[in-house]
Amino acid sequence: MAGVIRVLLVDDDPLVRSALSLMLGGPGDIGVVGEAADGAEGLDRARELRPDVVLMDIRMPVLDGLEATRRLLRDPSPPRVIVLTTFDADENVVRAVAAGADGFLLKDTPPAQIVEAIRRVADGEAMLSPSATRSLVSRVRADAAGDRSADARRRLEALTDREREVAVAVGAGLSNAEIAASLHLSVPTVKTHVSRLLDKLGATNRVQIAICVHDAGLA
Repeated sequence: MAGVIRVLLVDDDPLVRSALSLMLGGPGDIGVVGEAADGAEGLDRARELRPDVVLMDIRMPVLDGLEATRRLLRDPSPPRVIVLTTFDADENVVRAVAAGADGFLLKDTPPAQIVEAIRRVADGEAMLSPSATRSLVSRVRADAAGDRSADARRRLEALTDREREVAVAVGAGLSNAEIAASLHLSVPTVKTHVSRLLDKLGATNRVQIAICVHDAGLA
């Protein structure tokens, strides 16, 4: 499967897994390598199959998707994780981001957008549904006062001017290609800047970069 994005489906509903597998069978650059019916099985299958991206449900028996995500991302070289759920609740979005998920999508997201999310996340970007983004930004703004806001500004002070520009663009939800076009950079250069941002800000993914930018009042 050289050149193919390897995807693991973790959901307790076999009909959902079947529908996702059928949907992802169309694009030639994505392949479903396995399925799991709960978070614990998902951990085992992910460690066995080494997928590039895991589509992870939240509410499952034995072990829920958020705890499974937390445990999986502690592994060396973990896969990217997109939380895919029926429930668009503020707390779910925040918990998914805190767990380290690279994406948060609703199950009623159009198939083309789910496919694009998988591609973007596999490429190191982040993908939140519009409603999830609104929920997250609202929650961040409500919480971003006092010490938290000051801490975000202090962390951003360690960045170069160019890195700060890239961080603000990430906070605006732009893809690497969009950032490259707006700042007149190459895509590889943008990826290098994002890697440095992750290191300097102590972030695990682009969503956490965006949270820092919003905390500092720059987006």
